[in-house]
Amino acid sequence: MPNGKPENYHLKYKVCISGSAVTDAAPPGTVEKAEMMGRLVAERGMILVTGATTGIPYWAAKGAKEAGGIVIGISPAASKVAHVKSYHLPVDYHDLIIYTGFEYAGRNLLLTRAADAVITISGRIGTLNEFTIAFEDKKPQGVLTGTGGTGEMLEEILERSHRGTGKVIFDSDPERLLDKIIALIKEEEKEITADDYASSAHRARG
Repeated sequence: MPNGKPENYHLKYKVCISGSAVTDAAPPGTVEKAEMMGRLVAERGMILVTGATTGIPYWAAKGAKEAGGIVIGISPAASKVAHVKSYHLPVDYHDLIIYTGFEYAGRNLLLTRAADAVITISGRIGTLNEFTIAFEDKKPQGVLTGTGGTGEMLEEILERSHRGTGKVIFDSDPERLLDKIIALIKEEEKEITADDYASSAHRARG
């Protein structure tokens, strides 16, 4: 059990990329930054989690898949048929899409809780909802600044809310932001001790 972890411990980190489903108003280069962030997630051996939607999450998924990564989508629809015909959402660039049937608000909760960290790029109201859910859950979060949308308001929102900054990091560089997020995830994992791993393994064996 090296470093206190069982030898068969191979869980990959899961990073959610949250952002605008429509990117028409985003500053130039935002789509490219989303793609780059998805690619970086894949290159670091992590799993990308998206809302299985258009815009920023879609481009992030494209970047991750083209880099050989794994992408999981969490859909607001109850089935693939509803996902495509009723919600008009894409299915490409994903390895797996989970159909929740919980519409957007319920999907957002499952999406952020399925991930070890959330990264916000640009954004609209739905992105703000995902950000506040993850904030209440004390989830590590990164905001890629310079990408417009609600993402540019989050620093001020936190300041005016008088709740502290939580585990939120702001940075304009995708690679630097992701590195900081990984460090936050690893710091959280230190709370799990060797005794915790041993105890859970003992229970699993009955």
